[in-house]
Amino acid sequence: MNPSLTVETPAGTVHATDRPRENDSVVFDLVGAMRGSVHVTGTHHVRHWDQFTAVRACLGPVNAFQDTAPAEALPRLARSRTGYRGSLTLYRDAPADRPQVSVYPMESTAGHEPSPKTAATLTAVLRACAEHVERRPDFPQILTASRERDTPALLRFLTWSADYHRSTAARLEGRARASRPALRAAVTAWWTLAEWFTAQPHPVLLLMLANLNGSLARNVDVQAWLGPYCLTEAAGEHDRARNSEAEAASLRTQQRTRRTVRRPQTTTPHTAPMEIA
Repeated sequence: MNPSLTVETPAGTVHATDRPRENDSVVFDLVGAMRGSVHVTGTHHVRHWDQFTAVRACLGPVNAFQDTAPAEALPRLARSRTGYRGSLTLYRDAPADRPQVSVYPMESTAGHEPSPKTAATLTAVLRACAEHVERRPDFPQILTASRERDTPALLRFLTWSADYHRSTAARLEGRARASRPALRAAVTAWWTLAEWFTAQPHPVLLLMLANLNGSLARNVDVQAWLGPYCLTEAAGEHDRARNSEAEAASLRTQQRTRRTVRRPQTTTPHTAPMEIA
């Protein structure tokens, strides 16, 4: 079988041959400077979890985010017994639509980082396989199948994420409310100490009035900063919660649309009875 693509790497030439497409993935067999296999599938954009527009390539014959490939099936350089795990995600950002790459940390089966040369070789092969799948005419079908595969788990995660950010925002808003009486108490304590110092100056009182670590003046500054800071952070948490909810809603809409499109016709068209002369 002729190779699907040839990849020039720092370790030499690698030839990759794709197997027949499975429902949501393509597996490449490697020969040459690297032997083993690479699994390529569709995935969501790294910053938009409801948009299945990206490609993920994993070292090994399986989707590393769902299964663990046996050590003996992991890719390795020619004349080497060391297999490597890791993955790469290829995605595009608007408006330039330029390809971007996010590399998941690679390591050997013993947990060691690969050398720079080996890492560059692994990355080059993963990217070449991902780009090859992205150019396939059936790439839209791969993305659709990948979205159907991952949607249930993504919905669970996005629901948890929205709840987490809402609870974090509530906790921060509670701290902001608590900082108001704390600020008033700190200011009152400072002015009380200032009156004592005016009546009877003392170096210890002066230290407590100065803006130093642990002083009353520093406590006033901290409480004055804490309230607005917590409210700003809470607003950010609310934004993240709304984003998670919007992405979950988008995934549910895509899920319903797909089911409607695939729903078989349940009624048969009416046919008038044939008249016999």
